[in-house]
Amino acid sequence: MRFLIRLSGENSEFKVPYNHQYYLQGLIYHRIQKINPELSLSLHRPKVPKLFTYSLFMSEKRKTIPRAEYFLGKGKGFFYFSTPIPTIAEAFIGGLLQDPEVTLWGEKFYVEEVKALAEPSSYDGRTYLTLSPIAVTTLKPELGRLKQYDLSPMEEKFYENLKENLKEKYVLLYGEKPPNEFEVKVLKAKPKRFEVKPGIFQRAWHLVFKAYGDEKLIKVGYQAGFGEKNSLGFGMVKVDKPERGGGKNRKREGKAS
Repeated sequence: MRFLIRLSGENSEFKVPYNHQYYLQGLIYHRIQKINPELSLSLHRPKVPKLFTYSLFMSEKRKTIPRAEYFLGKGKGFFYFSTPIPTIAEAFIGGLLQDPEVTLWGEKFYVEEVKALAEPSSYDGRTYLTLSPIAVTTLKPELGRLKQYDLSPMEEKFYENLKENLKEKYVLLYGEKPPNEFEVKVLKAKPKRFEVKPGIFQRAWHLVFKAYGDEKLIKVGYQAGFGEKNSLGFGMVKVDKPERGGGKNRKREGKAS
């Protein structure tokens, strides 16, 4: 289930800080808690994928301010939200509609539209673009202790951990052994560094990539997010362009796994 949330600002022009994911995370959890407190508590379990993701906050028009930590938005603001879990969607969307006045980073907005979006008819062999960057990490020893290390698409471990994370979400969602068929070919990659919480930073990647493999497994990534920290605003993708024919019959050129 995927939704477009469109907001009108109290003012015709509004600031949007580049590091804004935790504000959206707070909005999502707060609205879910209002409708379903028990669900909200379960979503705070540590080290378990939350099975929802969302995009960066965007605006119809934007103006970049040199050396500023924000951009100026004009027109409507909007972001996307996605989850394979109906109760999560019902709680968040219900919370938005019940209380459509929203304050984010000190700016006031009003939820003008919540639109359910159609999902792709197939997933294998499609080209995907990130709506929020993909984060993949590993642990490496440093000075006698394990430290989190942010992986890049230039490292083989990036693809291994991306696949294992996706399989973990599949097990949570379907309660069965996950398929092993999943491969990725990155076409474009751009690093981004975000402050996800005060003093805590995450390097992630805006990607254009092709995904090949099991339809249900790729669909999990499309709905719940690829990579880690989806509930912090990472890993949401969209399909680039409709493609003709079945995914399994398309030629897989130069794929990486």
